[in-house]
Amino acid sequence: MTRRYCFGKPIDTEAVLNKPECSPREEFPVKRENGRFFFPLTEEDIVYGLGENVRGINKRGWIYESMCADDGVHGEDKVSLYGAHNFFLISGERHLGVFWDTPGKVTFDVGYTRYDLLEVRLEELDVDCYLIEGDSPDAVVEEFRGLIGRSYIPPLWAFGYGQSRWSYMTSEEVREVARKHREHRIPLDSIYLDIDYMERYKDFTVDGERFGDFEELVREMDEEHIHLVPIIDAGVKIEEGYEVYEEGKEKGYFCKDEQGEDFVVGVWPGKCHFPDMLDEEAGAWFGNQYQKLLDMGIDGFWNDMNEPAIFYSEKHMKEVFDRIGEFRTKNLDVNSYFEFTGMVAGIANNQEDYKSFYHNYQGRRIRHDQVHNIFGYYMTRRASEAFDRLRPDQRVLLYSRSSYVGMHRYGGIWQGDNLGWWSHLALNIKMMPSLNMCGFLYTGADIGGFGSNTTEDLMIRWLSFAIFTPLMRNHSAMGTRKQEVYQFERQEAMGNIIKIRYQLLPYLYSEFMKAALGNRMMFRPLGFLYGKDSLARRVEDQLMVGESIMIAPVYEQNALGRTVYIPERMKLLRFHQGEPSFGQMYEKGYHYVEMPLGDVCIFLRENYILPLSRGGEHVEAVDWQDLTLYSFGEQVKPYGYYSDDGVSKDYDLEKNVLLLAV
Repeated sequence: MTRRYCFGKPIDTEAVLNKPECSPREEFPVKRENGRFFFPLTEEDIVYGLGENVRGINKRGWIYESMCADDGVHGEDKVSLYGAHNFFLISGERHLGVFWDTPGKVTFDVGYTRYDLLEVRLEELDVDCYLIEGDSPDAVVEEFRGLIGRSYIPPLWAFGYGQSRWSYMTSEEVREVARKHREHRIPLDSIYLDIDYMERYKDFTVDGERFGDFEELVREMDEEHIHLVPIIDAGVKIEEGYEVYEEGKEKGYFCKDEQGEDFVVGVWPGKCHFPDMLDEEAGAWFGNQYQKLLDMGIDGFWNDMNEPAIFYSEKHMKEVFDRIGEFRTKNLDVNSYFEFTGMVAGIANNQEDYKSFYHNYQGRRIRHDQVHNIFGYYMTRRASEAFDRLRPDQRVLLYSRSSYVGMHRYGGIWQGDNLGWWSHLALNIKMMPSLNMCGFLYTGADIGGFGSNTTEDLMIRWLSFAIFTPLMRNHSAMGTRKQEVYQFERQEAMGNIIKIRYQLLPYLYSEFMKAALGNRMMFRPLGFLYGKDSLARRVEDQLMVGESIMIAPVYEQNALGRTVYIPERMKLLRFHQGEPSFGQMYEKGYHYVEMPLGDVCIFLRENYILPLSRGGEHVEAVDWQDLTLYSFGEQVKPYGYYSDDGVSKDYDLEKNVLLLAV
């Protein structure tokens, strides 16, 4: 059951497609005062949700903010990341989901101030609040997902392995990456192009010197079954003669400052304007720009820097330069030293800058900070809507760094800039179900970590988890060690793990599609399935993946195995050197399981089927019919196997599901 409560004058984010009528506010079932709402928590309650955020699956004990932020160096002390996903689920004796539909800042004190209280704080009491009750966590999530609409579905090739770096600098460097993967028999379906493929970082351009044969490169890669996926940034460079800038300025499509002038910020190209993604006409214009690359044979994109990230604003930079001279002759004591360094460090993503420009949204002039969290959502939405016009019968890969609930209908996300830390591998694991709850199914993190130098054992363990995530991309930053798998001594072990991904593809794609079309989760905490088991409910580092399997990844350095909680009888399917074979049967309880570096362990549920293919060097090489079915038990039930052409938008569950039986 869903009830909607309307407070103030909510800004319609269009996150919810099926809005119930507003219930009387006096019937709101929890205490509220001055923009604060108080939900009591019992000792047994678990708080799930909040999508892309720090810490564990159970969010109790910390403060979180919905305020899309560009911060790659994030630890447990952070309160917000790249997305704003205002849905949480309190699960105990009752199961209550709550969605706060507002594009501005929201603070969630989830038992931090008081362990028995979840407090929600809004800066402006203009919000639609949805309360969803169900008889299980799955029922609540399914109801919520029905409100917000079907999740984005990418092309089938986008479930293959992708290789990325900031940046591959020339066509020849891209060819070398492709060649080495094929030489070493490492499966590969995509190579990503970061900002240096552009001409001086200008959106929808290609550098004529370093990528002068771009269209030929696209054709060559296509012959190798490799898709090139370029990046698109949120800022348009200010440059006379640059077509996108000239047209956007002429037609008034850029965000304005208080005086009505085009707002100037610094991003990758230097001084830029932000297209007003929230304005319908300006957004459609921006979306149409993707045609330049579509016409060159590109069929996948990733949108970046769209929180939006701001290196500096022209206005604030001038203020800093005016003040910085005051410190030249000062004796910098501890106070003035930190004032000086804080002033310089505070140039990027300055909160005052977000209050300095405006959008035209649904006929209203509205200040950016009041709609900050939907800027990236609308950038990706405008691109997706353009693809529907320009390529109506074709799926195009599209995902974004920043997001808000509702964007899940138009694209996936990667989980932002991360680091080559073991803790960020653990965070990747724990974030998957939280994102699934909010509709983001096509997601994954940068394998090995984007920033800092990864290690060989971390890469192996990260790959061992990432083979299960729909988006599987190895990405690293300029200045870090190169982390293509062929760069490592144990490249054969890494290659074998990637090959397992292609054996798992029939199952993973089938479970993804059933989750997308059925408004369900692909990754679930154990507490969702085993809610009456108090031990299972507290497990934070194991996940159910689809209907048949459980995984228990290793995320600690030098570990040779780990303790696993088995919530029901399960059988171990171990992949050693890429080859699967059944291992021990485990009864319910705690067990130590050896997991040597390079082995991948899957726990198969009794009476369920796991279909595996023979693999392949790219998705098109996978035989989706020649499958080996793994199962055990006396009453193995048929498996509903979803399969389609992976290109068109014919998503008919009834037509595309075949029952497989042993």
